Amino acid sequence: MQRKEFHGVLSSIKNLLFPPFCTVCCKPVAGVICGNCLENITFIRSPRCPGCGRGMSSSAPGDHLCASCLRTPPLFSTVFAVALYQKPLSTLVHRLKYQGDMAVLPALRIIVEQHPPARLTGNEILIPVPLHTKRLRQRGFNQSALLVDVLFPGNKSLLRVDFLQRHRHTDPQTGLDGRARRKNLKGAFAVRNGVLCSGKRVVLVDDVYTTGSTVAECSRVLLRAGASEVHVVTLARVKE
Repeated sequence: MQRKEFHGVLSSIKNLLFPPFCTVCCKPVAGVICGNCLENITFIRSPRCPGCGRGMSSSAPGDHLCASCLRTPPLFSTVFAVALYQKPLSTLVHRLKYQGDMAVLPALRIIVEQHPPARLTGNEILIPVPLHTKRLRQRGFNQSALLVDVLFPGNKSLLRVDFLQRHRHTDPQTGLDGRARRKNLKGAFAVRNGVLCSGKRVVLVDDVYTTGSTVAECSRVLLRAGASEVHVVTLARVKE
């Protein structure tokens, strides 16, 4: 028996004894997420606002800025969020972020494949929203850094985890409104000493876009350090 056939037999035996199951609902499935759970995810497709990433109910064709972004243009150039932050996607994000469950990553990759962000040109740098060292030690990982490979597979050479730092520990943002979030984050981020952002096109990666306060503060710091533009890409966006 050739090696390829041998591995095929082993795989068949493994699937028979330990059938694969959906990461979300645990039902048997030939993959990591079942079709039913995938259908329950609300992807944010056009028409959408490129300024904040929200879906638009307008009948006007194509993407266009919402009234809020027209009144107060954001610091970042664009926002792209894959889907709304609601079950079952929110369940997977919570398991990753607060339980350290890395088993959800393959399912998240499948979800992103259904509605991926625009392809990179190779001229960008990918910067995950950083955690303060205290929270990083507690959690053991930065979920935004893990999501870079989920959102942009095969582009690890563009990843820069040492450019932006969170040098002030802040209270959790959960439960705070937009104004309180902005106040909580003021002065929390800084470009690391010696890092040059001049002329760089930054893609800022985070897990969930809520009010935009976090990515706005990061963008302010990066643009002040010379970045030519900042584009925000997140896995999910809170519905407004």
